[in-house]
Amino acid sequence: MDHEKVNILLVDDQPAKLLAYEVILKDLGENLVIASSGREALELLLKTEIAVILVDVCMPELDGFELAAMIREHPRFQKTAMIFISAIQVSDIDRLRGYEMGAVDYVPVPVVPEVLRAKIKVFAELYRKTRELERLNHELEDRVRARTAELENSTAKLRESEQRRSMAIAAGKMGSWDWDWISGDWMWDEGQYRIFGVSPETFEVNPANVQALLHPDDLDQLRKAIAEFNKGTRAYETEFRIIRPDGEVRWCVGTAAATVDDSSRVVRVSGVTVDITERKRAEERQNLLAREVDHRAKNALALAQSIVRLTRADEVKAYVSAVEGRINALARVHTILSLSSWQGAELSRLIDEELAPYSLGGQIMLAGPKVQLLPATAQTLALALHELFTNSAKYGALSTRSGRLTIGWQVEDQVLTLNWEESGGPLVITPKSRGFGTRSLLASVESQLGGQAQFDWRAEGLLCRLEVPLTRKSAATTASGKFEDASSAELQRASG
Repeated sequence: MDHEKVNILLVDDQPAKLLAYEVILKDLGENLVIASSGREALELLLKTEIAVILVDVCMPELDGFELAAMIREHPRFQKTAMIFISAIQVSDIDRLRGYEMGAVDYVPVPVVPEVLRAKIKVFAELYRKTRELERLNHELEDRVRARTAELENSTAKLRESEQRRSMAIAAGKMGSWDWDWISGDWMWDEGQYRIFGVSPETFEVNPANVQALLHPDDLDQLRKAIAEFNKGTRAYETEFRIIRPDGEVRWCVGTAAATVDDSSRVVRVSGVTVDITERKRAEERQNLLAREVDHRAKNALALAQSIVRLTRADEVKAYVSAVEGRINALARVHTILSLSSWQGAELSRLIDEELAPYSLGGQIMLAGPKVQLLPATAQTLALALHELFTNSAKYGALSTRSGRLTIGWQVEDQVLTLNWEESGGPLVITPKSRGFGTRSLLASVESQLGGQAQFDWRAEGLLCRLEVPLTRKSAATTASGKFEDASSAELQRASG
């Protein structure tokens, strides 16, 4: 079998001996390197990879023992095989010294060719196998390093993927679970515990404990899912409710998939749970808002219908102006309520909206705290304020630049008291009969809101006092679905 040749260093100060060694070792088929002195041998060692050194003990300047000691001091040659050749009788002490210097064997003179060849061959093969083993070890280490790097890279990617999955699950309010169909063992991830409002340190995942957290009305969903899997269904999805230990009810959607063995028997069921409580609440709010919008639309249409039907005027132009003014008042308060998602309207905002059509400079003074009105109260009060502003602009203080209007309000015991005081305008004469605006104002405030409206037509200006309850019980006529009927009926009576 062909093999890679190794270098054998022959060291002797006598050329004849070197030639003899070459002849003896030629048949080994190795590379023979010649050195005629110890120093030359050291130079060759530094330049060439040597497998075995054959060195004469007796040499001038640097003998074999000294050369061996110098070779062994170098880290690179601490394991290089050295064979001493001695032409003199070697004592046990000399042998011991040689071994201490690093020799691995002795060959006496006269040299027996077969013995020398056999020893050199053994050490050459040993060197070759050692080098091969080192090479294999390096390759193995390289493969181990490469494999380790691959595993670390795969582990890092898996960890990163798991982190992304955990973040996605956490962000999506999701949890995953696994159920061993045979043993009954459960496995929940962190998201699953979080959805059910329990802790992995205190909650044992088992069928009994899990069922205890399900809403009683939804237990049949679990039984149905189990039955479906037993029938051969491979996937199942359903919505259900859970009751957390703190009593909070949460809506969830569960998706499960079955794993079967070779005989199509279910062995494992895995799934994902998604908390959809917020979506359910949003749907409920949307449905409620849709019903509310429908109710508000009917309410506005009923008001508009009553306004159109009951408004009186001597000429078309005056009629159109009156109708438009009242419809615009409704539109303005509707806009305010829409911007608040029909949660209510602030009183000063209503007044500002009614003031907007008039450029009155400093004729009007407002004074009062922030008051949040319910939608029904806001709509009715907006129409009342519109009638007051319209009458004042036509006949009262706002009809002349010298007129002044003071609007002040306060809240006590959930009752809003609004004082409207005019002065500096034309001389006021108490009307013999109430017009549509005054009668509709009285009807809406007193009948719809359960409040009171008082008018005092003083000569120096109108004084009006409105008392309006702010509580939902008193002001929620529209919320109960009666606003349309009340609006029409009261306005009809006002027109009578």
